[in-house]
Amino acid sequence: MSTATTAAAPAGFWRRYAAWSLDVAIVAAVSTMLTWSRLLAGWRETTAAMRQLSDLLGRALADALLQGTQPATLAEGFLADPRIRAAAEAVQSGLAQLLLPWLLCTCVLAALYFIGFEASPWQATLGKRALHLRVVASAGDARAAPTRIAVRHVAGALSWLTLNLGHMLAAVPPHKRALHDYIAGSRVVDDAADRPIAGWARAWLALQVAVGFLLPAWLLLRDVAAMQAGLG
Repeated sequence: MSTATTAAAPAGFWRRYAAWSLDVAIVAAVSTMLTWSRLLAGWRETTAAMRQLSDLLGRALADALLQGTQPATLAEGFLADPRIRAAAEAVQSGLAQLLLPWLLCTCVLAALYFIGFEASPWQATLGKRALHLRVVASAGDARAAPTRIAVRHVAGALSWLTLNLGHMLAAVPPHKRALHDYIAGSRVVDDAADRPIAGWARAWLALQVAVGFLLPAWLLLRDVAAMQAGLG
């Protein structure tokens, strides 16, 4: 990796995103392995509760339509039904068991992973290193202090809370620094800025676009099929 004394070029948005998403996939995979038993139990509880809720809603809707109930009063009837309320609470309980342990584990691992790697001599996570990116101090190309790296990681929450506007700043030239970079006094540089993004990174980005379209479509079709089964 280049160790030139001149300031390296700022990393482009899509290279940064490809590296970040790869890092997130690594952290999520490890977190999933560590919490697999809880995830499996939560998944079973949630799917069973959702199946029951869908069945109850389908039957209640069919009965309401047969009785000529006005649409405006359907929601009130659903909320008043103790069976539907119990099923909805079971879904919430299942989701909590499914997500909370995994989210907690992921947050802890992410802090250790990002801060540890970016504060190391590599100055980069595995994803950044694969794409020849480094986190450096805002002035020049010096290695950022561990405290700055920690502040940068925590400040990343603000980039999310701004509805990703903080992240989008990384696409704004000439500095291409995200909100958390400005807060921490850091920047991300690209030691391979003169080369096109690697083919595997393009494929990784394309895969995410495909999943982003296909997954919501599959979930919608599944929910429609479940509702039709309940009505049947």
